[in-house]
Amino acid sequence: MRIMFIGAAHEVTGSCTLVEAAGRKILIDCGMEQGVDLYENTPLPLEPSEIDCVLLTHAHIDHSGKLPLLSARGFNGRIYATEATVKLCEIMLMDSAHIQEQEAKWRTRKSLRGGGGEYIPLYTTLDTEEALKKFRGCSYDREYPLYDGVSIRFLDAGHLLGSSSIELSVTENGVTRVILFSGDLGNTDRPLIRDPQKPENADIVIVESTYGTRTHPERKDYKAQLTDICQRTFDRGGNVVIPSFAVGRTQELLFLFREIKEEGLVKGHDGFPVWVDSPLSVAATNIYDGGMEEYYDDETLRLIAQGIDVLKFSDLRLSVSTEDSMAINFNEEPKVIISSSGMCEAGRIRHHLKHNLWKPENTILFVGYQSEGTLGRKLLNGADEVKLFGEMIHVNARIEQMDGISGHADRTMLLGWLGSLKRPPMQVFVNHGADEVTDLFAASIKETLGFNALAPYSGGTYDLKTLECIAEGNKERFIRPAAQGQKKKTSLVFERLISAGKRLMVVIEHNRGGANKDLAKFADQIDALARKWDR
Repeated sequence: MRIMFIGAAHEVTGSCTLVEAAGRKILIDCGMEQGVDLYENTPLPLEPSEIDCVLLTHAHIDHSGKLPLLSARGFNGRIYATEATVKLCEIMLMDSAHIQEQEAKWRTRKSLRGGGGEYIPLYTTLDTEEALKKFRGCSYDREYPLYDGVSIRFLDAGHLLGSSSIELSVTENGVTRVILFSGDLGNTDRPLIRDPQKPENADIVIVESTYGTRTHPERKDYKAQLTDICQRTFDRGGNVVIPSFAVGRTQELLFLFREIKEEGLVKGHDGFPVWVDSPLSVAATNIYDGGMEEYYDDETLRLIAQGIDVLKFSDLRLSVSTEDSMAINFNEEPKVIISSSGMCEAGRIRHHLKHNLWKPENTILFVGYQSEGTLGRKLLNGADEVKLFGEMIHVNARIEQMDGISGHADRTMLLGWLGSLKRPPMQVFVNHGADEVTDLFAASIKETLGFNALAPYSGGTYDLKTLECIAEGNKERFIRPAAQGQKKKTSLVFERLISAGKRLMVVIEHNRGGANKDLAKFADQIDALARKWDR
């Protein structure tokens, strides 16, 4: 009975944790790393085909983004998540696959022109379609027995539609441990969704620490902030460009703009258009708007009961096609442009920044967390110029940030969530935070709550019965050179081939004792494949 930390250990993204107990191997999240990578993650210590199931806390790519790769390498178990998370993953993972395929094509063309080789996407849309077949939807507050000695329960994490904390109960040789994974815990009093649900009992807790050393500033009225920024920008004749996460933050903004429109708060600019320029954002909004009452807060449910469409209003314009997106920047009417990605690392927002950053009348408004190393963080930090599509763009637009709209719980909220436990847990593990933040928040937990707490590194492995440290993990920081990008992509594909070979050996072993005629046919097929690829 042990736990191994693989991703989001002393880092903010790439969440992935392995629990081995009751004869089962269970993965909690399988996320993609985003932004600067400070530590080399320990690889999975087993083949994907050996993993029994995956428990997914929510749909964000830094928690779900490598599930298609896991599936393509041989994982054939089930992926358990809330119904809303399943629906959101259907669009988010397909979008991720499409982006990677398009980027690989673009990089390949560029590489071949310079005499280089082919770039291979991490996974494809076909890989993603196969992974999505493995999802199973669950509800909050219901216990699901998975195997003998293994059960799970989902709690509302208040971070995103369908986001969850997960209670994993395992029994092995008469010893039971309740392991609680916080997932990403949400801020309080946000539009649409409920506050995080408080846990009651757990033996082991794995808690995120994105804002583990910070307290959100005094809550300003979201609607008033947004109104003021729009009023000042429109009066200058400019656009308000909002890099926004397609799922969650965009829908919160639409909720606020609906109220601003209904109450006529922006003066002298009646009918100002609000563009949502992202196929993923449009698809996500349709999911939010279609029978998701189970996940909404009381205020939203009251509005729906009155027949109000909480995410739609006059002058809302949805852009899906490339042609519609391009046309937005050739319309000089003051407008709001909401586009992804939220950290400006990919997607259509980069085109809007290219057209709007250099104009002093415009405002670039950040409404979410910006990881170190991302374009969004560079702009917030005061960059004078940035490179977009091979061109240096001078930053003349006003750069602003909305206070208090963060989707993550702050230090006080995190401690309050932990403090709701009816008895002290045996151990708290802190992850999903910046390098120095994880250790500092672990110290805060000890000082404030008196709980045993530590921040493991990737590869850190602990016995869940005795809490003995089996392996400390990788503490050596590094910055991966950009020049290794192509080599890394190529090696990932080769690793996939190795995994396929190991999976074939498992299949061969499963056929031990079969009919000689069938075994001979199988051997002939393998020999033919070997002859084809032997070089």
